[in-house]
Amino acid sequence: MTRARRTIPIQAQGADAELDACSSAEPFALMVLGDSMEPEFVEGEVILIEPEGLATDGSFVLAKLDDEWIFRQLIRHGAGWRLQALNPGYPAADIPGLDAVKGVIIQKSRPGTRRATKRYVE
Repeated sequence: MTRARRTIPIQAQGADAELDACSSAEPFALMVLGDSMEPEFVEGEVILIEPEGLATDGSFVLAKLDDEWIFRQLIRHGAGWRLQALNPGYPAADIPGLDAVKGVIIQKSRPGTRRATKRYVE
């Protein structure tokens, strides 16, 4: 079954003065869309991103690649890094350094279920 690709507009910095007053270093939440990170992350779960989190080999990260936001697992690959989907149906993307990484996923939860929460850092 092929799912339609969804595009979520992300407002450019400077477009809203009230939003710009927030610190770019504060954690924020996003909802998982699609199946690229299954089985660990399923559509509808909410992930909490720490913009200043420590990205290490195996971390789940939010990155900006080719002007597109991408949620993947960070894997050490030779002298560089790789952004790897957990679902083998999606291609990996090699990156030379960690500049593309914009945050580390620190927690996930399923809306409406307090007990369905998992932390990725302590």
